[in-house]
Amino acid sequence: MMTTRKLLSAIASAGMLTAGGALAEPRTYELPQSTTQLRQLKGYEVGFEAAQINCVSCHSVDYIAMQPPKKGKAFWESEVVKMIKVYHAPIGEDDSKAIAAYLAKAY
Repeated sequence: MMTTRKLLSAIASAGMLTAGGALAEPRTYELPQSTTQLRQLKGYEVGFEAAQINCVSCHSVDYIAMQPPKKGKAFWESEVVKMIKVYHAPIGEDDSKAIAAYLAKAY
C-alpha cells in the first residue's frame, strides 16, 4: 500500500515531468516588419551578409538602427558577444568579427 507521502511525491514528480515537457516545446514567433534596411557599405560585404543572416533572423533592423550612433567597434563587439552569450545566437567567430566591424562602420 502506498503511503500518503509517497503518493504526493509521485504526483509532484508527474507534474514536474509534464511541466518540464511543456517548457521544452520550441517557440515560434513572427517578427514585426522592419521600417528600415541594413546599410550596404563597400568593403564590408561579408559583415553585411553575416548581419543579414544572423542578426535579422532574431530581430528587425530597426533594433540595430535605433542604437546610439557612432558608438564604435568596442560597443558593437560587446553587442555581438552579448547576443551570442546571453541570447545564444548561433554566430561563429569569423562572422561575429565581420558583423562587429560592419556595424561599427555603418552605424
